[in-house]
Amino acid sequence: MDLIQKLKKDNSYYLIDSGGFQKLELIGDHLIVRPSPQAVWFPYHDSELWDQKEAWFIRKETGGGDWHFKGSSVRKERVITYHHFVWKVKYTPFGHIGLFGEHLPQMKWVEQQITTAGFQMEILNLFAYTGLATLTASRAGAKVCHLDAAKGIVDWARENAVLSGMKTRPIRWIVDDVFHFIKHEVKRGKNYDAIILDPPSFGRGPRKELWKIEDHLVDLLSYLRQLMSARFQFLLLSSHTACYSPFALKNLLENFCPENGVLEYDEMLIPQTGSVRSLPSGAFARWSRKNN
Repeated sequence: MDLIQKLKKDNSYYLIDSGGFQKLELIGDHLIVRPSPQAVWFPYHDSELWDQKEAWFIRKETGGGDWHFKGSSVRKERVITYHHFVWKVKYTPFGHIGLFGEHLPQMKWVEQQITTAGFQMEILNLFAYTGLATLTASRAGAKVCHLDAAKGIVDWARENAVLSGMKTRPIRWIVDDVFHFIKHEVKRGKNYDAIILDPPSFGRGPRKELWKIEDHLVDLLSYLRQLMSARFQFLLLSSHTACYSPFALKNLLENFCPENGVLEYDEMLIPQTGSVRSLPSGAFARWSRKNN
């Protein structure tokens, strides 16, 4: 297919198709297939394109899953161009690859908030994964505190920073349990001008601390309210947990954000290249100060 060959030259990420509870993605020069529970429709392209896949992930009922590869020459790691950055992609045991395309529209919003604030913002990024929001905010001119509970994931994010020529940017790289770190920041009287968080449904801290979104998100937001500076600019909350709809996240933020702001909410979507279709992939709600 001419389109695929053209896109491969970009060495980037594209959603090529979705349907049948799966998604077909182009990662650099490789086509991969992963589960996508919300893709309840028929695929846009025929099976001939899908059969060109070079890696595919099959989820286990007990959790996790297995990657399968077409031949021994498929690279398990590669470096691509992603957003403004150079990005390492890896096939992880849980089917993740180190990036989530649905976050890109939010990154453009984050950039706008930072560049129009009129001062150098200090931003807290929680559950920060491989660093897309961190590097986006830093590139736009902010100081960033990047926190994730997994050392390997923070190392991955730092490697992305190095690959992208951002090794010396003012970024604090923190490996810690979110509550352990936040409570310490509150005691120190620390403040931030913006907060970004993308909490998982379930997780463990470095000392086996338990995170369950339904039990802990409200308490976390209560602590985060204490970290908001007098000139607090924005809060971006996103979720991939099924029961957390855009409206649910919006109602939640109303309890914790200042009144003098704008509250927006919607589904997160990945546009499908070459068609008008988009793949819903979670929800977001975001608060920003008026006239920001």
